[in-house]
Amino acid sequence: AVVSTQSTWVMDTDKDGLLSSSDLVAAFTAHGKNIGGGEAQAMLDEVDGPMNFTQMVTLFASKMAGGSDDDDVILASFEAFEMNGQIDAEAFRHSLMTFGNKFSASEVDDAFAEFKIDEGMIDAAI
Repeated sequence: AVVSTQSTWVMDTDKDGLLSSSDLVAAFTAHGKNIGGGEAQAMLDEVDGPMNFTQMVTLFASKMAGGSDDDDVILASFEAFEMNGQIDAEAFRHSLMTFGNKFSASEVDDAFAEFKIDEGMIDAAI
C-alpha cells in the first residue's frame, strides 16, 4: 500500500511533497533534537534524489533512535507514520522490511502482535 497523505505529512512544512533541509531541522526541533542545516543536508544526501515520504520515515526513525535498539527504531518510525491517530499497517510493514536496517517478516510480525489493528489501520494511541 502507498501512503496517500504524502502532500499533507506533518514534517513537510512547505507542503511540496518532498523533505528539504529546513523541513528536517523543524522536524527534529519539534522532537527535541537540535540539528543544523548542514547536518540536515548531510542526511538528505544519504538518499538518491529528492527525499519523499517513505525515504524520510526510514531515515528519521534511524536518526531519532540513534541506532541503539530495534524497538527504538520501530517506535520512532511509528511516530513518523502517525496521521490522525492511525497508521496504514501495510505501508508501515513495507517500510520496516524494505528500507534502512531491514526487519525480517518475523520481527515485524512480533511488533505487529502488540498493535491494535482495525481495518488495516494501526491504532497509534497505544
